[in-house]
Amino acid sequence: MTFTIERLGRPIPSPLTPEDRVSGYEWELSMWQVEVSLTQVFDRPVRGRQFFEEVIRDNLDLGRPDRIALVFDRKITKKTPGRFRTRIIYEGVHPRLHVEYKKFHLKQYFKEGRALRTEGTFNDSRDFGINKGLKNVPYLKQLDRNINRRLLDVQRVSYHYGMSNESIQRVVQPTVTEDDQRAPGLKFGDPRVLVLLLALTLFTNLVNDFRNRDLRSHVADLLETYS
Repeated sequence: MTFTIERLGRPIPSPLTPEDRVSGYEWELSMWQVEVSLTQVFDRPVRGRQFFEEVIRDNLDLGRPDRIALVFDRKITKKTPGRFRTRIIYEGVHPRLHVEYKKFHLKQYFKEGRALRTEGTFNDSRDFGINKGLKNVPYLKQLDRNINRRLLDVQRVSYHYGMSNESIQRVVQPTVTEDDQRAPGLKFGDPRVLVLLLALTLFTNLVNDFRNRDLRSHVADLLETYS
């Protein structure tokens, strides 16, 4: 896809003389900035806002080099030039997520109260190893679609691991099982409860069950460590 001065018409001045054209010189346009966006509309706007605010909390570290590689699929080292950071902007009640890689800018926000909009803007195509010729626009469009999709994949994983309000209530409130056994509620913020939840993760790789005495020993060790 190449646009020359002839195709655009004579009103645009050309620095080339007729002699230059006869010698084979030509002037082609190049891209200055390319923006590709993805807009996803929620049938229930409230759920969309809940989703966006939760993924913002869980993805504040996207600006770290080891995390930003998940989005851009590029190896980032200490010698890689450019800035890598994440910014959260709150204007009124509309949060926005900004992720920067060199001169590329990825922005995400909740539009008009019902749609999640993800926008990627290329300010210098050479950051991704190609020149600014218009023939490379389709490649940048596909590249940005992949970046947008990778960001949404990372966010979806984070969102699935978030606890709903109903799940939190089941944990913090006392319950009674079908065989009339009472289970006390767990108060988040209590040091013993936090240590208990941490100790439970030590048994996730077990095929068989574990006993209460096994759990108590780990809880005692962790309490001593974090006290």
